Amino acid sequence: MSRQGRPWTLPGPRRVPPQIDIRKPSAARVYDAILGGKDNFPWDRAVAAEVIAAFPQAATSAMLNRQVLERAVRYLHSRGIDQFLDLGSGLPTARNTHEIARELNPGARVAYVDNDPIVLTHGRAQLVGDAATTVVTADIRHPDTILSNPAITTFLDFSRPIGLVLNGVIHHLNDDEDPHGVVTKLTSALAPGSYLQLTHFSTAGPAAAKLERVLMRSIGSGRMRSADEITAFFDGLELVDPGVVFLPEWRPDRPVAYPLEIGGQLILGGMARRP
Repeated sequence: MSRQGRPWTLPGPRRVPPQIDIRKPSAARVYDAILGGKDNFPWDRAVAAEVIAAFPQAATSAMLNRQVLERAVRYLHSRGIDQFLDLGSGLPTARNTHEIARELNPGARVAYVDNDPIVLTHGRAQLVGDAATTVVTADIRHPDTILSNPAITTFLDFSRPIGLVLNGVIHHLNDDEDPHGVVTKLTSALAPGSYLQLTHFSTAGPAAAKLERVLMRSIGSGRMRSADEITAFFDGLELVDPGVVFLPEWRPDRPVAYPLEIGGQLILGGMARRP
């Protein structure tokens, strides 16, 4: 695994631990708590409890979001993609991007990016000795800090197609943070033949408005957007069939049961190719 040279990763007396207010819930740790993970604090678990009270099927939605990631990575592999940029990757959990990709292609390379220093710490611990995977701390709200970061630009070959993974992250950008501009800047930096995979909270789901209020109050992000707003993130790209749909409907491994359960109606997702 590459070394980022940040002060808290240096050995000996030069090491300076990151300043983290653990009493401030983070999206990554709340998500981890909803999935039943252990990398969270009481304040994160309190928010997770609020989320589940507002939307009891939250854990189902979270698991569906992980499952569609696996199907997406398999699809990208089938299209010859062997390098991945996973932004807002969150804390390590079951079936991470690098695990799925490398089962299909042992030479696949994966760069994870998240703005939570705890994600860096846990990711580095999990990936010790893995030279084909790296974890970088950066904030998607400032895409230039990602696209100009040598830890990423020397690790991935931007002259070749990349699979850009935005799985459950863009809904944590508020309208005044220009989420469409962020996505456009990221995809514009990719070589032709690259792909964007994106999932996003939808206004279509039951109790979506109630859930949005809980998330915005507790962690300051978690916007629900309409199908048209979500589809607009793929402007200028070629949508892959079946387009932007509820997660159980995106290239399912088995027949989809209708009506969809409530947990399957919270998140929309899709994939598109840069021509």
